Amino acid sequence: MKSIGLLGGTFDPVHFGHLRPALEIKECLDLSELRLLPCHVSPHREQPLATPQQRLQMLTLATSGSAALTVDARELNRPPPSYTVDTLEALKAEYPAACLVFVMGHDAFAGFKSWHRWERILELAHLAVTSRPGYRLQTLDFTVTQNSDELQRSSAGKVVHCEVTALGISASAIRAAVRGGRDIAYLVPRAVQDYILEQRIYLPD
Repeated sequence: MKSIGLLGGTFDPVHFGHLRPALEIKECLDLSELRLLPCHVSPHREQPLATPQQRLQMLTLATSGSAALTVDARELNRPPPSYTVDTLEALKAEYPAACLVFVMGHDAFAGFKSWHRWERILELAHLAVTSRPGYRLQTLDFTVTQNSDELQRSSAGKVVHCEVTALGISASAIRAAVRGGRDIAYLVPRAVQDYILEQRIYLPD
């Protein structure tokens, strides 16, 4: 069964704190592919500072040449807000035989039952919840497993816990560093750093 992992976010900007865990999740769950899914307007976060086109270009630069990670821009091409359930329904219609795995951090999972049509999300996909090693996951009354093989036994409805390398990098800190004229090397891929400086993203007008 083809398995498609989906890691959503604003990616404002994309950084190694997104990219390294994404790679580890793909390997840990033996996914056929893992797609980075930039949202248009998130119902859970403030409006991104970079434009949709700029965020898409930064993701494209960050994943250029990668066989493991790709970019899926469908939410940017759809009127906001960006509801996960709508994206999963579209993907299920496009890939009816595929196993969809939606990836979220443990902090997002803590509020999962407040998400738009969250029950439907579990009818369409598995959830892969990430955390740093040693973190005790709040299960929200769900049965959570660390056995990735269980995802292959059904097409949806499982919650699997994945421990990933914790990189203490935040997009807000990167934006603040750019505004302050500080170097953001080794926080983002070099091509992304060059693009941010070239386009003067996050600098005051």
